[in-house]
Amino acid sequence: MARVMYIDGFAGAAGDMLLGAFIDAGVPVDALREALGSLDVGHELRVTRCVRAGVSATRVEVIEKDGEHGHAHAPGHDHLHDHGQGHAHSHGHRSLKEIAHLIDHSALAPASKTRAVELFRRLAEAEAAIHNMSVDDVHLHEVGAVDSIIDIVGAVFAFQWLGVDDIVAAPLNVGGGTIDIAHGTYPVPAPATTRLLTGVPIYSRGPRVELVTPTGALLVSGYARAYGPMPPMIIDRVGYGAGTRDLPGLPNVVRLVIGERLAASASAPGPSDNGPGAATTVVKIECEVDDMSPQLFEPASDKLFAAGALDVFLTAVQMKKGRPGTLITVIAPEDQRSAICDVLFRETTTIGVRFERMSREVLDRRWEEVSTAGGSVRIKVSGRHGETLNAVPEFEDCLRVANATGQPVKHVQAEAMRAWLDRIQ
Repeated sequence: MARVMYIDGFAGAAGDMLLGAFIDAGVPVDALREALGSLDVGHELRVTRCVRAGVSATRVEVIEKDGEHGHAHAPGHDHLHDHGQGHAHSHGHRSLKEIAHLIDHSALAPASKTRAVELFRRLAEAEAAIHNMSVDDVHLHEVGAVDSIIDIVGAVFAFQWLGVDDIVAAPLNVGGGTIDIAHGTYPVPAPATTRLLTGVPIYSRGPRVELVTPTGALLVSGYARAYGPMPPMIIDRVGYGAGTRDLPGLPNVVRLVIGERLAASASAPGPSDNGPGAATTVVKIECEVDDMSPQLFEPASDKLFAAGALDVFLTAVQMKKGRPGTLITVIAPEDQRSAICDVLFRETTTIGVRFERMSREVLDRRWEEVSTAGGSVRIKVSGRHGETLNAVPEFEDCLRVANATGQPVKHVQAEAMRAWLDRIQ
């Protein structure tokens, strides 16, 4: 069985909340302090216990040392956002180059340095796109302040310490209302947060406050491999990270659940589910449509995956009276059939679906990370009975590196495969 982590952002996510959840889940505070101390940014990490709407959680605060006396800067701070965690501070405007210098001269592992710099580059790219300027000219305002740097780099260290590559996130509750940032009053989620959440399923529920901050959006979208319901697993640790405010009716916490992943049918094994290579049961759900705008297929597919689909694919078909149509096919765990049908009825023009129980057999899969000249790339490795049969660079990672370096994507793919092959030989 492979290790899996589930990030449950039912009350949103912020960098300090995630860091608190990691500590609550077992990441040692002393090791974290040692790693962050090597950044040499003049801070102290304060870790306490608190209760949010009846839920006990770990709260992390960054104490920034101004001169002789430390001055506490409440987390949940980034970009003048009020996540119910605290308030922003106006100083600490650093460029990407300055932050990269701090990270490169730290004692973090090389892979963690690379990942941390890449995360800050994503922040800079988001800000640059919003303000129509180059990445090199962007100053990361509050998200370049000491507390945000500690939150992001600390989370990178925690992910590396836990060593879990299979990371699934729930759709994120972004909250609602408006927030005041450096450029004015904006609706939630704020511009940078919205851009960082591209491709991430979100919703709005509960208090009219900001529940997802840029650091939270950055970390969840940067590490999650999939989105949807909690995967079948045997839980071995749970962590709760707290925000500052105690929101009425909603525990202001983010939850991490870590354990050993199970096959989708493990909770109700059949006679064939008894060893390596055994078949597992899934449900195939299908419908045809001939009156739906092609633009709607992509958002519908995204929501099907968020609802737990294992695969979604479209097939061109010819329907009655010679009309061209599309067959929508969804493969999903049996217990997600109802949720998948709800999405199909809500997001497509179909008036009926059909489904059948099927068996399938899949290869074991895991993620490995390699370094290239332009940044890290994940390799999806699959095999059977302990034998590696396939290894494929993650395309989105290769595209990101190609865009950052100006290389063709195919060259980045080849470099990533060479790095992986060199490692295993």
